[in-house]
Amino acid sequence: MTTSQSPTFDTFKGLFNESEFVYRHLGSNDDKQAAMLKAVGYDDMASFINDTVPEAVRLKKEIDLPLAMSEHAALAKLRKMADKVTVNKSYIGQGYSPVRMPAVIQRNVLENPGWYTAYTPYQAEIAQGRLEALLNFQQVCIDLTGLEMAGASLLDEATAAAEAMAMSKRMSKSKSTQFFVDDRIYPQTLDVIRTRAKYFGFEVVVGDFELAKSGDYFGALFQYVGTEGDVKDLTDVISAVKENKTYTSVVSDIMSLVLLKSPADMGADVALGSTQRFGIPMGYGGPHAAYFAFSDKAKRSAPGRIIGVSIDSEGNTALRMALQTREQHIRREKANSNICTSQVLLANLAGMYAVYHGPNGVKRIATRIHAFATAFADVIRNANDGKLSVVHDQFFDTVVVDCGSENLATQIFENADNVGYNLWRLSATKLGVAFSETSDQEDFCVLTQLFVSKSHDLPADASVSLDAAHLRTDAILSHPVFNSYHTEHEMLRYLKSLEDKDLAMNRSMIALGSCTMKLNATSEMLPITWPEFANVHPFAPLDQVSGYIDMIDSLQEQLKAITGFDDVSMQPNSGASGEYAGILAIRRYHESLGQSNRDICLIPMSAHGTNPATAIMMGMKVVVVKTDDNGNVDIADLTAKCEEHSDNLGALMITYPSTHGVFEEGIRVMCDLIHEHGGQVYMDGANMNAQVAIMQPADVGADVLHMNLHKTFCIPHGGGGPGMGPIGMQAHLAPFMANHTLIPVHNAQKGCSAVSAAPYGSASILPISWMYIAMMGRDGLLEATNLALLNANYVAAELKDHYPVLYTGKNGQVAHECIIDIRPLKEATGISESDIAKRLMDYGFHSPTMSFPVSGTLMIEPTESESKEEIDRFVEALKSIKAEALKAKAGEDGWTFDNNPLVNAPHTAAMITKDEWSYPYSRDTAAFPLPYIRNNKFWPSVARIDDAYGDKNLRCSCPSIENYM
Repeated sequence: MTTSQSPTFDTFKGLFNESEFVYRHLGSNDDKQAAMLKAVGYDDMASFINDTVPEAVRLKKEIDLPLAMSEHAALAKLRKMADKVTVNKSYIGQGYSPVRMPAVIQRNVLENPGWYTAYTPYQAEIAQGRLEALLNFQQVCIDLTGLEMAGASLLDEATAAAEAMAMSKRMSKSKSTQFFVDDRIYPQTLDVIRTRAKYFGFEVVVGDFELAKSGDYFGALFQYVGTEGDVKDLTDVISAVKENKTYTSVVSDIMSLVLLKSPADMGADVALGSTQRFGIPMGYGGPHAAYFAFSDKAKRSAPGRIIGVSIDSEGNTALRMALQTREQHIRREKANSNICTSQVLLANLAGMYAVYHGPNGVKRIATRIHAFATAFADVIRNANDGKLSVVHDQFFDTVVVDCGSENLATQIFENADNVGYNLWRLSATKLGVAFSETSDQEDFCVLTQLFVSKSHDLPADASVSLDAAHLRTDAILSHPVFNSYHTEHEMLRYLKSLEDKDLAMNRSMIALGSCTMKLNATSEMLPITWPEFANVHPFAPLDQVSGYIDMIDSLQEQLKAITGFDDVSMQPNSGASGEYAGILAIRRYHESLGQSNRDICLIPMSAHGTNPATAIMMGMKVVVVKTDDNGNVDIADLTAKCEEHSDNLGALMITYPSTHGVFEEGIRVMCDLIHEHGGQVYMDGANMNAQVAIMQPADVGADVLHMNLHKTFCIPHGGGGPGMGPIGMQAHLAPFMANHTLIPVHNAQKGCSAVSAAPYGSASILPISWMYIAMMGRDGLLEATNLALLNANYVAAELKDHYPVLYTGKNGQVAHECIIDIRPLKEATGISESDIAKRLMDYGFHSPTMSFPVSGTLMIEPTESESKEEIDRFVEALKSIKAEALKAKAGEDGWTFDNNPLVNAPHTAAMITKDEWSYPYSRDTAAFPLPYIRNNKFWPSVARIDDAYGDKNLRCSCPSIENYM
């Protein structure tokens, strides 16, 4: 530990200081920790931990990890893995394409902590920049699909298709349990649909258009463009199936929609797909933002988040997340989906791609891609040897060539690999060539040489070979935002203006309970833009990606050492997806024993909303277990429920430490009880920041656990995504992890279908967690956990005389987060937890988690990365707010229940600088309630938002530019 004393430099070990990063990551040194320990009543860390973490769960050994590495050493080690990755030019297609991310967007959004360290925009007044960017994204999706509404992104194309299936059942009037899928769909999408359909009790029927027209289906899903690149007008088949009360969805290539007739014009109810082609690197599979567009009548059945336009208390246009009553944290087992993390950062990038290029720019790119494919097809058709033929007349970017013989196809495929090009092998004789934004003259020469033994130059004229009937005639991207920022200066300033409206972690602590907003170190972030990690196709030949696999395997070994599990699946690309994958493994395990009847899932009352939603999606029946007055699971009730459902008990879903922020003493007893009755224990890893190196989930009896890499392991929240939720499993569950139809996942069994589109989920962000663990090392991870626990207990100790701390362990300690009860203050003064959240904005802070897991509370998690000084500022703000509430109650200085700084918060610069000031408190009190604020004032860009107005007048498209003025 660093201290206030001058260090001595008398050994080379000290001079090299390999563990320096540990002390860059931790917020407080020895002296500050000693002061905090004293405040919570302890002289040393060991005694504090002994009283905080139950002896029954504590690990009696060191975790099996190396010691800390310096930042440069860890980067060098990762660089060696990256050097083993061959980045061929990709012409594979199949839903993934090479792109060019505009440098101004890469530097100022993707690589900018003002964008990537922000939290989900639940506190809309301090998230207007992100919300505007997401509204732009929704407008892109609305324009290109032709539908009335769009959400703010889903996880990937395949899971979005599965969500469309579930939504079709909610919306369809058909009594059928059959779901039709176009046989032209991407294999990875079908794989995920089949996983989801099984436990919904749906039958998936795959076939051609004639089968679609003749069957009885509640929903139908069509691919546009097909997996072989063929373009077919879906108007007639959609019209025919809709006559049978079938709800129709179309999976559409977002770039092709710049040229092609929209799904809405063909009659589709839903359009979905990936926006990866709008400037997002392939990243060996992700993360990428999926889009999901739908009609107005489906708005309450649609999955995921919707950004809507509302007004603030001053009557100004303001944005917010709309219709939140649809979400899993409100509706729980009745939710539309278990989606929690979306892909906000990636949606922002894709939306900004459209802003920067504008309608003419994206049309130029889409036309160039198609013209490349047309010119290549012409060369093949004009070849005189008669061996090659172009399979489809109508295509957008992909030309499928039938080589006439397996030998010739193999020769071309291998020759392409030898000169650095990846093609797609569709069959023994068919090869696919998918052109992209990055295709150039050199590529055209090489590809034509490979196929016809003669290099051809691009023709002078670019041709569009699509029939006029396939082309769209309506205008796209006509809103001013897509026609205003096409020079770099304009774009740079637009991005900066949005960033300045948002409060992210580069400004102040975000002390959200359960969400673990910790440092996302720069060295962790650097590798995600390395070409070897960013520019690789997820279906590239395995011999080209050995270094990528080495990195993934190495991270798996790190996570196994931390959790104690026998195996880890890296496929789930969010925490909710990890929950789903974990319960899926449990259900498959029971089925392997002939016990498919085990469909009862026990879930404590305190659980995350995703837990019951996930269980329902997996076809399980949720049985709620009571919690006691201390927030612990009621073991007597758990015992009774186990006995009542013993024959059919499938799983217990439990969060540890509890959602109430307490280490429950009885966790081993609970796990043993479930096992005695034939069930399995799923542990929710949301609170894993309190576990690492102190305890192991596998050791206390968990069978499977999901790990939020965007919480405990430092992948940034990105404004609400990306995330990763790999699962650790005991040996008996490991064979039932998700596999992949195209790229087999080692250790997974054949027949175990996928939960995400790519074999390793959002692989390109995995280096972040690898770097974090490598740089912290065995001892650093333990120090981080200790300090996370100390910081939370310090907050609780400093606030307990001002706000009741709702739950503690048997020695009076909390875990890594604490819940303060606002209900007594509200009863006494009328000031609510929402008022406190809004007033904290004036103090320069984001609110803690509000009304979860208990209504009328705030849940605070400072993490190990925050300094004592920052925590003290936050504590001082909450104390000051309490004093303000009491002043309003007393009616001092003319303050009243309905006119005081809390109920009027937040205060914008426009409010403060009005000529007339009608409040009973000063402008200084409104804007600068404590002295430190003057040095780093953050101004909310809008006043308090009217949520009810936004839901009653729902609008999820861009307002005219005048609304922002």
